Amino acid sequence: MKICIIGCGAIGSLYAAHLGKLDDVEVWAYDLNQAHVDAINKNGLRLTGLSDFTAGVNARSDVSEIPECELGIIATKTMFTRSAMEAAAPIFKDGAVCSVQNGIGSEEIVAEYVPRVIQGTIFPAGHITEPGVVNHDAGGKTWIGPFASRPAGMDEVEKLADAINRSGMDCLAMEDARGAQWTKVIFNAASNAMGALTRLPHGVACDQEGVRKVMSVIMAEGVAVAEALGITLDSDPEELTDYGREKAYYHPPSMLQDVLAQRLTEVDALNGGIAKYGRELGIPCPMNEACTAIIKGLEASWSLEIPEKH
Repeated sequence: MKICIIGCGAIGSLYAAHLGKLDDVEVWAYDLNQAHVDAINKNGLRLTGLSDFTAGVNARSDVSEIPECELGIIATKTMFTRSAMEAAAPIFKDGAVCSVQNGIGSEEIVAEYVPRVIQGTIFPAGHITEPGVVNHDAGGKTWIGPFASRPAGMDEVEKLADAINRSGMDCLAMEDARGAQWTKVIFNAASNAMGALTRLPHGVACDQEGVRKVMSVIMAEGVAVAEALGITLDSDPEELTDYGREKAYYHPPSMLQDVLAQRLTEVDALNGGIAKYGRELGIPCPMNEACTAIIKGLEASWSLEIPEKH
């Protein structure tokens, strides 16, 4: 079985390395970070932290060098979904691709380029420490299921889940994965936005009384939107937030990592996604609207040049 990881950064590398341990899976990875690709091909893909091993992965920055694959996992930042799928589409002429990305809306884009799509939600976290090396910061489940608009078959969902489980990660195949996705979206909207704005790791942010209250308001808006969409959450986002505090106290949320590196964030797919659905459904989401606007303003500040005389 051939599986291609599209976007072999922090999250993609966790799946690529684990799947790379399996004798019956040939793992390919498509990524534009040439230094990372070169290091993986030379020394293998190394995981540290919660995991500690090195696995062989066929990494490429030229998609034409990757053979057709039965299954794919896209783990790029959400703003790069379209460009990544435009490039990678030939790999999946008769394949299914699973999104393990943050937020809302990526599956719709993936569905424009491949025959079948798997909806995914994940809790594992990590960060690149050097080319070819990723620290596995936090564990947790992966939930996957057919994407309603262009569904993969349950046989494909179960085949991917089986490979992930045998690789040492925890994956649950579901007929309907929307509840898991929205639970994570709501949790992420609070954790990421507050991390980005306070520059505090998740657990430390939770211990600030005022910050934790704002996180609850962000999550309550998301819960109201999910209920209006007829989606039953698979767990309580408040409990998930507290669980994250215990298991990943010093983990910097991905949006905080982006802010510190002055990169574009995924706020449009998280707080912005919740706010967008809220507007369409007539449900006020002022805190998610505010977080989106402020973080977009923060992004604009990185390229701002203020004249000496003004």
